[in-house]
Amino acid sequence: MNRSARLCMIPLAAALMVACGETARLPFEAGVGPTPQLPEPNKTLIPTLKVSEAIGWTDTAGPTAPAGFKVTALARQLDHPRWVYTLPNGDVLVAESNKPPKEPGAPEAKKGPIGQIKDFVQGKVMKRAGAEVPSANRITLLRDTDGDGVAETRNVFLQGLQSPFGMVLVGNELFIANANALVKVPYTEGQTAAAGAPVKVTDLPAGINHHWTKNVIANEDGSKLYVTVGSNSNIGENGMEAEEGRAAIWEVDTKSGEKRLFASGLRNPNGMGWEPDTKTLWTVVNERDEIGSDLVPDYLTSVKDGAFYGWPWSYYGGNVDIRVQPQQPDRVAKAISPDYALGTHVAPLGLAFSSPRGMPAEYATGAFVGEHGSWNRKPQSGYKVVFVPFIGGKPTGQPKDFLTGFLNAEGKAQGRPVGVALDKAGALLVADDVGNTVWRVAKAPGS
Repeated sequence: MNRSARLCMIPLAAALMVACGETARLPFEAGVGPTPQLPEPNKTLIPTLKVSEAIGWTDTAGPTAPAGFKVTALARQLDHPRWVYTLPNGDVLVAESNKPPKEPGAPEAKKGPIGQIKDFVQGKVMKRAGAEVPSANRITLLRDTDGDGVAETRNVFLQGLQSPFGMVLVGNELFIANANALVKVPYTEGQTAAAGAPVKVTDLPAGINHHWTKNVIANEDGSKLYVTVGSNSNIGENGMEAEEGRAAIWEVDTKSGEKRLFASGLRNPNGMGWEPDTKTLWTVVNERDEIGSDLVPDYLTSVKDGAFYGWPWSYYGGNVDIRVQPQQPDRVAKAISPDYALGTHVAPLGLAFSSPRGMPAEYATGAFVGEHGSWNRKPQSGYKVVFVPFIGGKPTGQPKDFLTGFLNAEGKAQGRPVGVALDKAGALLVADDVGNTVWRVAKAPGS
């Protein structure tokens, strides 16, 4: 799009940011649980756009937890904190990160005139939402020496990375999932800065990076790593050659770096965790956009080795997306339905299984999910941390709000939760990339 066309689009973009799209017809709860309601798709020329303006927190303000909990700011004034990881000695690593710049030689997204307009409008919306700040490309170490929930010291642990996100310690090596590669550095307990430059373990699919965040966790004995890679598009519109190795979870051999596809058809998986009772791998997934405020529910699901979950040809099992051509009925027939819908467009990113070590009985068995918040739904959804109760290794009932207040009374975003993790005491840590804070939610003294 040339400059004059862009200038002409500015007033229209402003109007579209406020007024574009359709309102949900179903109650939000219809898209939650093991059997969500899936209405007919409602495709519009310009996608529904309803995103909360990012304003940050004022003074010492913060989100709200249920009665019996205390919320503290482990650290404020961070630079777009996206992910948190607790080391064995209690130190907390924070990935301060955002989308990488376009790589030289990377393929261009395939856009017609309507696509260019959509991208222009969405770019304005994402900037308004606080999602377009440069990436700090840094991991910061926080240390709370007296256990009061506030870090007394912070140190730059590692910098010069490429949009880092997930982190996991295996033995004396810390693995980091960059946007383009899995890397590692040596680690000695108590150190506050990495010694030496990162060493590449294996390349990860990059390119257009429609979804750039990549997470990593290890299995129980540390022999295998599992890495999430989101799609390079909404529904494959950039061509399936751009999706090679994407919309998937990879299994990587910790020692050799050799990898194999573990599960596929997952549009944008992020948080992962091992369910404590069954030792099964679970993930949260951001599903597709632009077919209405009531579709498609984002979800929480167990991940089966070799399984295919439908993207891009179908959603929630065998529900065909007719926008994707040519259709693939043989692939759709193999698509597995997710275990549990979290609601439409909530954008789940963080996942952490709870523990009675630091949580009361009501929140001791289940999963905390960090919901970054919608841009493609009216009214908004997400913008909170929820708790999904588990019984017998499976989610049950409705999610419970656990950390709220990220939207103020005017619907503006004071914060947006991303990564969640338990600290050494079992309290919940939440990375807030708009509030530039890591929150700690712990049982209140005497509760």
